[in-house]
Amino acid sequence: MATLHVDGDGFSVLVEGETVKAIGPYEELADAHPQARVRRWPGILTPGLLNPYGPEILEHTYHPDPREADTYGTVPIGGERAREIFRADPSRLGASARRGVQRLFAHGTVALAGELRSKAALEVARRSGLAFGGRPDRLPGPVSLSPKPMVLLPALTVGGAARFAVFDVADRAELVAKGASTCVATVVAGRLVYRGR
Repeated sequence: MATLHVDGDGFSVLVEGETVKAIGPYEELADAHPQARVRRWPGILTPGLLNPYGPEILEHTYHPDPREADTYGTVPIGGERAREIFRADPSRLGASARRGVQRLFAHGTVALAGELRSKAALEVARRSGLAFGGRPDRLPGPVSLSPKPMVLLPALTVGGAARFAVFDVADRAELVAKGASTCVATVVAGRLVYRGR
């Protein structure tokens, strides 16, 4: 079934399977595809973000399971403490990477950069549908789910991959100012993988 994603300005993307079938104003696409399911989002629909810190977020950071809150808290753990956790139980890496991918989706990330070296993290990233992009020669700053400067993917195209994110902001300038935590929806391989509200 086709899905029509509509942002706050009426910009729309028609998705069928894993592909963008049409792009344009809501009225035009709704008239041409009356059977499509409609999802309305506040803010702006973008091609989504590339996060250059793939290895740092998925392999070098431990993302605690909510059931571990009493032991590890709820925020990601990096540095030596993460290394200790993974050394004590290497099987934690795959589950941590899955939770890390969910955090990336919640920040509008649809692509990663950086070489993933562990089989567990690479498998999780591939299965999630994340795209892989080139890593800049110089990283922009500290590891973050909302890195600055933000790297938006190229514009969506008809026939291209249905991979995008919606942010509850008025425009790209506000997105840069407020950051990727304003994400309300992320679509990867045509699937809604994150919904903020």
